[in-house]
Amino acid sequence: MSAVVVQDLVKRYGTLSAIDGIDFEVASGTCFGSLGPNGAGKTTLIRILTGLVKPTSGKAIVAGWDVSKKPDAVRGAIGVVSQAMTTDLDLSGRENLDIYARYYSVPSKERRERIAYLLDRVELSDRAKDLVATYSGGMRRRLEIARGLIHKPKILFLDEPTIGLDPQSRRTVWDLLHQFLQDEHLTIFLTTHYMDEADFLCDRIAIIDRGKIKIMDSPALLKESIPGDDIVEIVTVARQDGMVNPPLAEVVAELSAHNFVEQIIQKEEGPYTEGDATESHHLQVYVSNAAEAIPVLMSSLQKQSLKVQSIGLKQCSLEDVFIHYTGRSIRAEEGHKVNFFIGAGVPRRMGG
Repeated sequence: MSAVVVQDLVKRYGTLSAIDGIDFEVASGTCFGSLGPNGAGKTTLIRILTGLVKPTSGKAIVAGWDVSKKPDAVRGAIGVVSQAMTTDLDLSGRENLDIYARYYSVPSKERRERIAYLLDRVELSDRAKDLVATYSGGMRRRLEIARGLIHKPKILFLDEPTIGLDPQSRRTVWDLLHQFLQDEHLTIFLTTHYMDEADFLCDRIAIIDRGKIKIMDSPALLKESIPGDDIVEIVTVARQDGMVNPPLAEVVAELSAHNFVEQIIQKEEGPYTEGDATESHHLQVYVSNAAEAIPVLMSSLQKQSLKVQSIGLKQCSLEDVFIHYTGRSIRAEEGHKVNFFIGAGVPRRMGG
């Protein structure tokens, strides 16, 4: 049985479509990732699935319940870890878990055993009596994951679970979630804009952009869907001799003329200024055979009087998948933390 079933789901704020007619299913016991930049619709989707927001149209079935018709039943069957940290700073770690367990009416004996078990699993047993105000960001996030699991939910929803954490803390959270996925017989629904996070945790990923699902598959098959066996990354030298480099369109046209070139993408974070011909070009060239392609590409660049600052091979990543299907790079900046239970609100131009 599928843990989540979504059919033609739409959420509009006036004329703005935050979710624009999406369909998918999440198999029980798997980790499903919703991957996209800030503003793609990920948080709106997860708030609909957890019963906090009603869809404009369409259907969402979570843990066997229609979210629009039985939101309370859905909330009893799920755990939620929101973007913003919501544990009470003035309580201890154990007290935070105890209050949440009481909210879900977990019996006293089971509550004590469950709290002890989860504190041990998230490696906070020795800090259980300390105020959460004394915890690091990584410790608070681990406590919030434990809190989301206190009532043994069928599905755990995680909205940007590692945003704001340092790399070591992020990896610790990943390992913890991977273990819980196996040991708790959970289904995990994850939203993130971190490519490596989705790649590590998810069995299937839906790439979402502007409220639509662009493509959905396993991380491996998503990467295999990109044309070209190899990616050649080229950075040309900026001109400092009074001359100008040829326009980017001419460079792309010259390189694309070779039959081994499948696709060329201009890197947004490249060291150039759009329209400034004195600056360098930063390109990713998707080719069928890098060993044969690189010498020919170098020759083509030399014919255009372009000097190469660097050239290298890279493996296809989910970032490349996102660029291919959306036409732009995902923004890796950390978005502002919103209160999951309130959300980012209706856009200003919509009023309110």
